[in-house]
Formats: sequence, structure tokens, C-alpha cells
Amino acid sequence: MERACVFIDLREKLGQPEVAELLEMAVFPDPGRLAEAIREYETDGRLDLMGYVDEDRLVGIVGYEVNEDNVLTIKHLAVAPEERGKGFGRLTVLELIAWEAPDILLAETDEEAIEFYRNIGFVIESLGEAGAGAERFRCTYTVNLDE
Repeated sequence: MERACVFIDLREKLGQPEVAELLEMAVFPDPGRLAEAIREYETDGRLDLMGYVDEDRLVGIVGYEVNEDNVLTIKHLAVAPEERGKGFGRLTVLELIAWEAPDILLAETDEEAIEFYRNIGFVIESLGEAGAGAERFRCTYTVNLDE
């Protein structure tokens, strides 16, 4: 089944409730960080926020930064709860690779999300415990542009 999916720039849509709702999921468990994250995307030209739209509905977001060495760091990634398990997170990351053509992707996450990254092909490395005693992980994906 062919899906009508589109990858769109959300920078001008930061005030829309569906964008804020997904971004809030990505900053969880600190919902107070939502206003700060929105302000960062509005003011920091190095940051981009893209959305994955399926049949005219925003189903996922990814916020990121690409540095001068062409390393893309995922800052925020979220998929609408009712759309999880359908491959939208994976499609969002793959679309991001096609969109930005980075050499390397990096993400930092908690234990709950490491299987998601591992299943895409990221290499997982423990960073040890963070402030609240939860273990954090660095996820690294090297893009093979020859394929």
C-alpha cells in the first residue's frame, strides 16, 4: 500500500497545538522545558524541526542540528502515541537522512528508546547514569552514502 507521506519544515508552525503536543512528548519528563525548546527552535538558526505528515496529519517530529563536520545530532524525536509501532519513527529518521545527507547521526536517549535506535542500525553506547539515576545512552549511526 502506497502512503502519501511528506516531510515538512515546522519552524513556522511552532505555535500550532499538534506541533507543541509532539514536542512536549520529546522533552518529557520535563514539560516545563517545552517553552524553552520552542524558543530555541524559533531563535537558533542552527536548529531545525521537521514533521512527518501522513494523509494530512502530523504523526511525528524530529528536531536536530547539523554541525560543520556534517554530523547530525537528533535533539527531539516523537511519534503520536496512536501512530507508534507503525514505522513512522523509522521513516522519520530515514527521511531525515535523505533530507540532510549527514555522514553521521547522533542521538542521546534513555533505556526505553534504545531498541528503536538499535533496530534502525544505530550503535548503542552507555553514558552511565544521569541526574535522576536513569542510565543514558549515545546512539551513533554512520551513513553509507555509497549504497
